[in-house]
Amino acid sequence: MTRKLFVVAFLAALAVATAVAFAAMRAQRRQKSDAHASSTGASESDSGAAHARVPVVVELFTSEGCSSCPPADALLARMDEKQPVEGAEVIALAQHVDYWNYLGWSDPYSSHELSERQGAYARAFGRDGVYTPQMVVDGRAEFPGGSSDRAFEAIAKAAREPKAEVLLTRADARTKTDAPVRLSLRVEKLPKLSDGDAAEVMLAITEGELSSDVSRGENSGRKLKHVGVVRSLAKLGELSAGAFSTETSVTPDKAWRRENLRAVVFLQERAGRRVVGASSIKLFD
Repeated sequence: MTRKLFVVAFLAALAVATAVAFAAMRAQRRQKSDAHASSTGASESDSGAAHARVPVVVELFTSEGCSSCPPADALLARMDEKQPVEGAEVIALAQHVDYWNYLGWSDPYSSHELSERQGAYARAFGRDGVYTPQMVVDGRAEFPGGSSDRAFEAIAKAAREPKAEVLLTRADARTKTDAPVRLSLRVEKLPKLSDGDAAEVMLAITEGELSSDVSRGENSGRKLKHVGVVRSLAKLGELSAGAFSTETSVTPDKAWRRENLRAVVFLQERAGRRVVGASSIKLFD
């Protein structure tokens, strides 16, 4: 073999070897990338499962005629907007009572029905009377409504409790129509209730982004803002075991802003007052 041919053969062999090595490196990198992507995907999937939120009903008994209520209203609004408790979906129910209306300002969102509901809680909790602001979490824990630490602790605990599966759906609903909104409800996997008790199926219609310019009473001169204001509350039925399904329709008052309305269904023990399931959807597109 001449020197020239030897050089040519050597260079050809070197090129082949380099190509083979480069291909092997690319395959190795691809395997590592695929493995990383697979690991990342699993991690993201696990993270998504870990961050699934459990509905927790947070009721605030409040009044625009109560000077200590605005901070509690603000706390409820913050929890509704920010959802700060990991693992929990806060469903806000602001229930304006009417027993402070004599102080000079009649709360436009108050009702005697909601005052009576708070009275039922007082009896269940063994209290002698009622007060505002009072926060009740899933019907189990009650405390002054402005206490964020107690609220977050109670909400986190409630999110760990067993809950029924509550599927709430609606037919197509548009804001520019006066037709009733049809709702369908299906409840499954009801957890064990207290002995001898039954779960009432309640439907609340709430309105957000409400405000008042208070001109009299303890909050005179203040602009008060509210979320999750309960506009109506009705019982759809009850169950003590098994599944439950029903359909109903809602015709909102014309004074309510439809784009800010929500339908909230929650299951609550009739005697024990424990909430064992809930769901919430926008009432209109």
